[in-house]
Amino acid sequence: MQLLIYLLLYPILWLISILPFPIFYLFSDFVYFLTYNLIGYRKKVVRANIALALPHLSEKERLSIEKKFYSHLCDMFLEMIKTLTISQKEVEKRFTFTNLEVYHELEKQNKSIALLCAHYASYEWVISMNYHITYKGFGIYKKIANPYFDKLVRKIRSKFKAALITTKETIPTIAENHKQGLLCLYGFASDQSPKKNAAYHWAPFMGHIVPVHTGAEMLAKRFDMNVIFLRTKKIKRGYYEASFELLSNDAKSVPNYDITDRFLQLVEEQIHEAPEFYLWTHKRWKYMKN
Repeated sequence: MQLLIYLLLYPILWLISILPFPIFYLFSDFVYFLTYNLIGYRKKVVRANIALALPHLSEKERLSIEKKFYSHLCDMFLEMIKTLTISQKEVEKRFTFTNLEVYHELEKQNKSIALLCAHYASYEWVISMNYHITYKGFGIYKKIANPYFDKLVRKIRSKFKAALITTKETIPTIAENHKQGLLCLYGFASDQSPKKNAAYHWAPFMGHIVPVHTGAEMLAKRFDMNVIFLRTKKIKRGYYEASFELLSNDAKSVPNYDITDRFLQLVEEQIHEAPEFYLWTHKRWKYMKN
């Protein structure tokens, strides 16, 4: 059954991916209409999350953010499909980095690097960063249940010189690379909610005390990695700009959870700047202490 689903959907996905961008985004507008107005995909979750995170805004302002978010969500989902056939030249034109020298200076220190980012703007085309680095890049992701689509995603990432590792593979992979003396870049999207019983740290995020992922910080300490934050902005439809900010070049000496807390503060800054580009569909505030 999983193979049948893959065989039926893959040609459709491929056809979407080769659409010229003007038609591609017209199609995204159509998908938005279906998703928001007819299906109402996770609308209750999105509305509740925005109300929790941005209570100072009026109902009208929150509704405007909600609609803009769904439009962006459809763009981003289709841009993931576009990755099937997009060229290196095209993706580098649409996802640019403003201060790569900050990253390159860290490579000169001969330590592996933990890159922290949020589910904000485009976290799909971040993989184009691999065109600009000398380290081997690893992206940490949640394995897709359908093995055929999982293999396809891995294949797409390999086109961008990126290797994918599942959350379960992360520690063994980093440990083995460290043992072998391999210098690598590891990408962590660490802003979503962990399971309550797996939370080691609770911290303020958008006005509420919530459990947070601390794995990136702990691994950086254990394996003496530099830690860097990637801030992404959506400049206009289909165009993004990213910049780097150093979180620590001596993670072992930083008090526990300081790096994680600073990361969350930076994510908050992004959200307040343009909340419509945050991934509101996840139940980020499922667990709270206040």
